Amino acid sequence: MKLFPQTEDSTGSRAMERPSTSPHWGCTPWQELLLAVSLLTFWHLPITAQLTIKSEPFNATQGKDVLLSVYNVPVDVSGYQWYRGERVDRSQLILQYETNSQRVTEGPQYSGRKEIFSNGSLLLRNVRQEDSGFYTIHTITGIETDQASGQFRVFSELPKPFITSNNSHPMEDKDSVKLACEPETPDTTYRWWINGMSLPDSDRIVLTKDNRTLTLLSVTRTNKGPYGCETQNPVSTGRSDPITLDISYGPDPPTISPPDSNYPPGSNLSLSCHAASKPPAQYFWFLPRRPQQSTQVLFIPNIHKHDGGSYICLARNSATNLSRATIKNIVVIEEIAQGLPVGAIAGAVTAALFGVALVATLGYFLFRTRTGRSSVQGDLREHQPPVSTPGHGPSDSSSFQAQRLLLRRQPVTPDGK
Repeated sequence: MKLFPQTEDSTGSRAMERPSTSPHWGCTPWQELLLAVSLLTFWHLPITAQLTIKSEPFNATQGKDVLLSVYNVPVDVSGYQWYRGERVDRSQLILQYETNSQRVTEGPQYSGRKEIFSNGSLLLRNVRQEDSGFYTIHTITGIETDQASGQFRVFSELPKPFITSNNSHPMEDKDSVKLACEPETPDTTYRWWINGMSLPDSDRIVLTKDNRTLTLLSVTRTNKGPYGCETQNPVSTGRSDPITLDISYGPDPPTISPPDSNYPPGSNLSLSCHAASKPPAQYFWFLPRRPQQSTQVLFIPNIHKHDGGSYICLARNSATNLSRATIKNIVVIEEIAQGLPVGAIAGAVTAALFGVALVATLGYFLFRTRTGRSSVQGDLREHQPPVSTPGHGPSDSSSFQAQRLLLRRQPVTPDGK
């Protein structure tokens, strides 16, 4: 094979011709640039992914297991070390694993609930709240090391909440009620419901900073509920059974029915009295020329002319100690179709004037006193007319005197208005 060209000298012998090119053996400039780029590429090492830790799950339930998985571990790793906290500290060593010998060494922070795997992951069984926090892994690769930190949190599974009240029987417009969502637990969010809906904005509803306690200022009958509370943390949710407030109120001004006021002689008079009240009201009737009656429905058969007059119904609430009264004027007339006789007209006018005078007196009383919290039963016992025999009831003046003594302390409205 001919490697180099040969020339003849003056003696005729052939001599080997030396190459006239440089020692690069004929490389062009662009070939030199390509060679330089290749060398740079060879010496530029690829950037490896960063070592990371992932907790599964991050928010753990007390008593469950947590796995700390390691990602982007070098292929030539020779060992792992797990530490409690965010730094490498021999006093916080949990476990050490050597990949070649598969040897596991326990550290000062080791407990029987922890286990390390050949891929570097750390398993914590039956975690407790004190296990929450940071953990650090330290990897060894030849003479190089790397480390990464991760964390998780442990929460208790919440028990079913329940509601307590500082006043089980509040009174309307008088008492305030404080409701508490129990039990009190750390890292818990509290929410309240009324009638199955979120609480409305109201100046009469006050919540503590943590929302655990709800205060109703000066309750009314519309505040009875039902109320419910909800507790929540990152791993569980609980909802209480609803409760309803037993609010005492009333009585409201009673109404007397039917609305009719004119009755013919010989008919039956039946009047019913009703007042909104909790607990239910007690009812008392004060009648002209008849003894008082403790009944809600008043019934007088075969009425006569002298039965006309002012009928007073008194409603009393024993819990709130309040009483309200209403007057109804009854007129007994002898003729309806053919006109009224003079006597009947005079009786009707007299009854009407008496009712007007009584209403005026009661109006003055209402102006002087706005509440009726005085005891009624004492006056009723003190001024109750004696039981009369048929046809011999107490006089008009004694009945009117009893009414005056009673109404001196009780708000009264004419005919339920």
